[in-house]
Amino acid sequence: MFRDPAEGLPLGAGQARLKVGVLTFHRCINYGSYWQARCLVEGLRARGADAVLLDHDCPQVERVELRCAMQPLLPTRSSRDDVRAYACKARAFHEAFAQLPTSRRFSLHEPAGMEPCDLVVVGSDEVWNFSHPWYGGRELFFGRDMPAPRKASYAASFGNYDADAGIDPYWADQLGRFDAISVRDENSLRLIEGALGATPELVLDPCLQFPPVPELEVATDQPPYLAVYGHSFSAAFGRSVRDWAEGRHLRLVSIGYRNDWAHDQLLEAGPLDFARLIAGSSAVVTNFFHGCVFALINRKPFACAVSPYRSNKVRGLARTLGAERHLVVDDEAGDGLARVLDEPLAEEITAEIVRLRGRSDAYLRSILA
Repeated sequence: MFRDPAEGLPLGAGQARLKVGVLTFHRCINYGSYWQARCLVEGLRARGADAVLLDHDCPQVERVELRCAMQPLLPTRSSRDDVRAYACKARAFHEAFAQLPTSRRFSLHEPAGMEPCDLVVVGSDEVWNFSHPWYGGRELFFGRDMPAPRKASYAASFGNYDADAGIDPYWADQLGRFDAISVRDENSLRLIEGALGATPELVLDPCLQFPPVPELEVATDQPPYLAVYGHSFSAAFGRSVRDWAEGRHLRLVSIGYRNDWAHDQLLEAGPLDFARLIAGSSAVVTNFFHGCVFALINRKPFACAVSPYRSNKVRGLARTLGAERHLVVDDEAGDGLARVLDEPLAEEITAEIVRLRGRSDAYLRSILA
């Protein structure tokens, strides 16, 4: 069903530029969503494609997204001061969104209104997550009524929708109409295999495939710090992180969300700030998928607290790269933190990323051919 990635060839000098639309969650107020969208479209453009982000619009989704950005820790309500900081963060995101290469805007509910393309690339992010609170089950992301002769996915994910649940025949039929499918985690691979009877390509998240280079230099005049990215960590985990950091004279800098056990709260950080802060850190503690990804990009020691919502994603990433030891749980947080944060990132992990970049690039060449 799917083409062999090895069949793809680089774009020739005289070859017409392919009009490529990237369909993803590019306007979410979320660091990972922003960067995976930007990295993918910039990576495709660097390979000769005329690539843009397909700018779908839905006022209801925008309202829900903004409410979530202002109160990200529900059911715990944020203070007025924190809401003001989160509003600054949202403005920074919207300023960054305005710089992205996008198509003309169209309704999320009317795929036929999308700008015509030679190829639509769906992904990365949780584009096929049936459990997503506001994007789940949107037909657009499954290719229905797209004005494009070809459609493929790159590093698509079903998020926390578990493979054991299977895929309804209707959605399987939509996915079966794709010309090529690649996913970024084992859970998504199992879902596609079960629904279509074919094995999709397992590729790297766009941020690992096309590592971003922040526009501004990383600050070098501030004291060493441990970057904290995520929220709703357990109290026990927070205490273990603080004990570990203070034992090594590191400040704890919480990026984008409040964690009261951190020394500094940078709730207003925009997407560029996030990338620079991770790059400038001594190590990273997270419970988010892209917290792990950005630690890996910058070759930082990191520890990831496994949460039920993101378990499929972070466990799949760790298994793919041989980084399982970086996943820690509450009852072993103290020993687990010391085990992974006191040592440089293993060279074997970096080598596996390099190997998978070659495999992912072969898949991209195949869909651009």
